Amino acid sequence: MSLFLIVALPFLGAVLPGLMIQAGRRTCFLTTLLTTAAAAIGLASHAPAILRGETVMARLPWLPELGLDVNLFLDPLGFMFAGLILGIGLLIITYARYYLSRDDNMGEFYSYLLLFQGAMVGIVLSDNILMLLVFWELTSLSSFLLIGFWKHLPEGRQGARMALTVTGMGGLAMIGGMLILGQIAGSYDLSVILTKGEMIRQSPLYLPALILILLGCFTKSAQFPFHFWLPHAMAAPTPVSAYLHSATMVKAGLFLMARLWPVLAGTEAWTVIVSSAGLATMVIGALIAIFKNDLKALLAFSTVSQLGLITFLLGTGTPFGAMAAVFHILNHASFKAALFMTAGIVDHAVHSRDMTRLGGLRRLMPITFAIATLAGLSMAGIPLLNGFISKEMMLEEALHTTLFGTPLLVAVVAGIGALLSAAYSFRLIAHTFLGPERTDYPAHPHDPEPGLWLPPILLMIPVIVLGVAPFLAEPFVKLVTGAVIGPGAQLPKEHLALWHGLTPALGISAAAVLGGLLILSVQRPLARLWDAAPRPEAKAIFDALIGAIVAAARLLTSRLHDGAFTRYAAIMVAAVLAAGLHAWFTGSGWTPGREMLPVTPAALAAWAMLVVASASLVVIHRNRLAVLVLMGIIGLMVSVGFNYFSAPDLALTQISVEVVTIILLLLALNFLPNRSPAESGAARRLRDGLIALAGGGAAAALIYVILLSDFPAASISDYHLANSYKGGGGDNVVNVILVDFRGFDTFGEIIVLGIAALVIYALTETLLSGPVRARLLNRGYEEDRAGDAHPLMMVVLTRVMMPIILMVGVYIFMRGHNEPGGGFVAGLVVAIAVVMQYMASGFEWAAKRQRYPYHGIIGAGVLVAGLTGIGAWFVGAPFLTSAFGYVTLPPLEKFELATAMGFDLGVFLAVVGAVMLSLESFSRLGRRAGTEVNDHPMDIDPSRSARRTDPMGQLDAPAGPGHSADRAASNQAEES
Repeated sequence: MSLFLIVALPFLGAVLPGLMIQAGRRTCFLTTLLTTAAAAIGLASHAPAILRGETVMARLPWLPELGLDVNLFLDPLGFMFAGLILGIGLLIITYARYYLSRDDNMGEFYSYLLLFQGAMVGIVLSDNILMLLVFWELTSLSSFLLIGFWKHLPEGRQGARMALTVTGMGGLAMIGGMLILGQIAGSYDLSVILTKGEMIRQSPLYLPALILILLGCFTKSAQFPFHFWLPHAMAAPTPVSAYLHSATMVKAGLFLMARLWPVLAGTEAWTVIVSSAGLATMVIGALIAIFKNDLKALLAFSTVSQLGLITFLLGTGTPFGAMAAVFHILNHASFKAALFMTAGIVDHAVHSRDMTRLGGLRRLMPITFAIATLAGLSMAGIPLLNGFISKEMMLEEALHTTLFGTPLLVAVVAGIGALLSAAYSFRLIAHTFLGPERTDYPAHPHDPEPGLWLPPILLMIPVIVLGVAPFLAEPFVKLVTGAVIGPGAQLPKEHLALWHGLTPALGISAAAVLGGLLILSVQRPLARLWDAAPRPEAKAIFDALIGAIVAAARLLTSRLHDGAFTRYAAIMVAAVLAAGLHAWFTGSGWTPGREMLPVTPAALAAWAMLVVASASLVVIHRNRLAVLVLMGIIGLMVSVGFNYFSAPDLALTQISVEVVTIILLLLALNFLPNRSPAESGAARRLRDGLIALAGGGAAAALIYVILLSDFPAASISDYHLANSYKGGGGDNVVNVILVDFRGFDTFGEIIVLGIAALVIYALTETLLSGPVRARLLNRGYEEDRAGDAHPLMMVVLTRVMMPIILMVGVYIFMRGHNEPGGGFVAGLVVAIAVVMQYMASGFEWAAKRQRYPYHGIIGAGVLVAGLTGIGAWFVGAPFLTSAFGYVTLPPLEKFELATAMGFDLGVFLAVVGAVMLSLESFSRLGRRAGTEVNDHPMDIDPSRSARRTDPMGQLDAPAGPGHSADRAASNQAEES
């Protein structure tokens, strides 16, 4: 089976439990079990090659320019960890089937479990370290979901947040370390990095990379001082705890230390940092475990201690230490998963994990007692069980390790750790199962159904077999050790055996067992002293640290992020100016590479008008109508400038945008007072003015330098000019860029334009359906209104101009591919023609004559543009690739047809729809109470000036909205 499929199966299967739960819990369980079993079978299919010492590779280029390829490789180390993940995963899935109650969402649980499983398999099989980092962070996210599965428990939510915070921060540090490592090695592939150990260790960046990577490993594997998150993760359901503590998340850090052992180990920094952290973790975790009354809490701290033991062995930097670490990883996975499962069985049966309420369960729960005793004695390092062999190896390595120049320091600390480990193991057995039976159990103790005790019994097979005959595991352990230490290193000559004679390590081990029994006998008095003694609580420190960070963030936010835009702008502009000045004065200098164009009187006059208009806008900016007029002048001068510099397309677009913008802003001004209030004092205005002048001057200087400098690379304009006709079939380079070369950008822009118009419409709907509607309808007028809102002259003028403007729009559209124009400009021109009808005869009159909804026009435009781009796929070309040709239709001359016209049509429709939908929204907001709906195109129409005769033969006054009767009716309507 492909390595890609082995990694993908858990992720693909994660979708199934949520669906299969509808068919029942059994179906959901079997689906999950089969998914993991399929991945395990696929892994097993590579066992012959792995046992022959081969490495299985799978490569798929993705982003080779960034060093990000989907590369996987399977060697003995990855095979061992993947086997643990999938093998114990099968047992955990079976155990969870019978552990979870019917109130628990089994489908959700199994989905999270498979996501977590896939992320772990991805870590151990990744060849590319960037991809490994992705899987690394996925384990943090999926474990967050698993630990917080019981969302109704506050401790579950807090444990999940704590785990995510600690491991996530460590992951960020590790990202930096991995990037440095890849830069040193010149590759991000592990298979390459592992061959460059000498280069990496001699690099000046070795120590920063080592520290950052170890931060990631230590936080993931709960090493001191980051050990506190793991015990709080025990709030998760027991199957999660068993999986996390035995074969998965906490082993990820150990795996990475083992994987990078050939390139990072062998230095004093590695030995001091890793061994010291491991020894400290082993002793501290064991000491705390002795005094925990909760079964899962004791086991959680025992996991911390055991992980410290393995970390210490990897930190010694010797092949024998690596072999001992590999063997203990296997042993710890077997007995620790079984112990957590038995803790869950006790909790399931007795409804309590508190050892002060337990005891005497050996006869009431004989099967559970047998499993827990075997697993607990293996953890204590009792002979004939697998934990004894690896503990002896650890003590032997400790006797030959020197730290801080003291030969016996490591041996003494390791002996203390072994003693404390024996003590908490004995306490687990004694205070749970031994002693007299009690009469006050929370529930009647009993052994559960086989579905709960069968998985831990299966785990007892390696515990016993490898304890009695460790030589059976020696070939595989040495094969994995070879993968850890690298092909150039020599395997240790020592053998895995039950008896090595009377050695110092055996003496320390015997003393540790006796010391553990002694501590067990006085545990209760020691517990009272422990409870009374002042000591730092890691959780309290973590909570205080998080609280301080949150308080500091709030203080900083309240001071800086207070909604004062002028402050934000001032800080940003000042920072940019400071950075620019630093770059200017510390740079290599600048000399002009081009001659400045001559300044003509016309250009100087236009520039002066632009400056005067801009300065006037700043001076009178509180008068909104005057500002709008000045904005139009500025836009017009910018358009003239575009045209002066031979950019007629930009000039056309600018003028059209200015007209539409001014119209829409005039409608918006309808809802605002004529003058804006003064919101800042003279001092602030002076500050802002100085910063603005400095920013504007710096921008002008930068533009001046750029325009008079030679570019270091050839301009892309040459490519566009050379390929505009050959590739896009058009002579108008600007239009070809928009509809072909950068057509995807344009496609995204019309989508954004349509979304903006729809948002305006949605906001309008919200306003008109809420309490604001009454305020909008009943607002008054600041000034007197004209007698006729829809004057005759304007109506006649717009009617005459509309067909002319439409014809101009069609002309601009048709010529756009070869001459200045195009769908965008044409859409604006046509929108102006339609807007003029709304302005002349009013919204209601024009809306009644609207045949197509503007929403539909926007959608049609996006659809037409998209379908034009998709059409290229049918001829094997990329999305939005243009095709063109020439046709002859008598009596017309030969002319060109290009598929880009279809895309331009989509742009045209989207622009028209967006502009008109925005106008419609503003118009609906602009209505006031008492305003009559005009049924005629103009208020005063000579054709309707006939006078009505009353019964006395007198003539009525001309009808019109200004008539007193109409005003009376209007007032009456407002009052009602």
